[in-house]
Amino acid sequence: MWFIFAILTALAWGLADLFYKKGSNPQDQYSHLKIVVMVGLVMGIHGISYMLINDLSLEFSELIKYLPVSALYIISMTIGYIGLRYIALSVASPIQNSSGVITTILLVVFFSYSLSGLEVVGIAAITVGVILLAVLERKYDLEELSKTETVDRKYKIGFLAILFPILYAIFDGAGTFLDAIYLDEKALISEDHALLAYEFTFFFVAILVFIFLKVKKQSINPFKEYTRGSAAIFETAGQFTYVFAMASNAVISAPIIACYSIFSVLLSRIFLKERLTKAQYAVVVLVLLGIAILGIADEL
Repeated sequence: MWFIFAILTALAWGLADLFYKKGSNPQDQYSHLKIVVMVGLVMGIHGISYMLINDLSLEFSELIKYLPVSALYIISMTIGYIGLRYIALSVASPIQNSSGVITTILLVVFFSYSLSGLEVVGIAAITVGVILLAVLERKYDLEELSKTETVDRKYKIGFLAILFPILYAIFDGAGTFLDAIYLDEKALISEDHALLAYEFTFFFVAILVFIFLKVKKQSINPFKEYTRGSAAIFETAGQFTYVFAMASNAVISAPIIACYSIFSVLLSRIFLKERLTKAQYAVVVLVLLGIAILGIADEL
């Protein structure tokens, strides 16, 4: 089931990424905070519902225990939302999606994992595919942006373009590594309690951010945030399947989940009617092949 959960997570976060991009406004300096509010709100609603439906309880001590993981994820996601304002000329995708491979390397080093030849091939195919796709996407962005007469200088500054995805990869990779320890290696917390602890932490952060936006006289109506709300729903759905994938097979789940940008590109082509080049199709096939290899390797 870990393989199915990993695929479902990548699909859900691919859809979330699609709506994140649509919901990010380069002209709105509070755009990323508005996304945080919506994600935290939906996670809070889901957390309460999940707890009531399954007759669960969450001790405050467990929320504190899982706080290091929650904090790393929330920080990385907020940084990612800021980075979306600079996505047109960034090299964000290859760096951000490298976080899954970073996690796998850390787990192999610190916990003496032994990867089979097939698993190494599968992880390599996914990694190379994600990097190639990002290069092709960036080339497309450059061509599209060159057609415009005026371009804000901040979109041409390489440092800004690369800073956010680097920070995202560091925080997300560290968070996923800790998650693997909490859920898989040391089993410090159950999947249910990890999910609830993270969602309620994000919910509390969303409340604080909402108050901050009101102080700044920023208008935000959760009932009218359709695009950001959709992103939040898919983000939460992915988080639900994520904890179960990581709890069962963290070292292989991490790189599969990290390739969600592949699904984002495919879904944008389907729903936004954008066309894929032959090179992009080849890269997508490469990544899907890598995922298939990891699934087969687990059965051997």
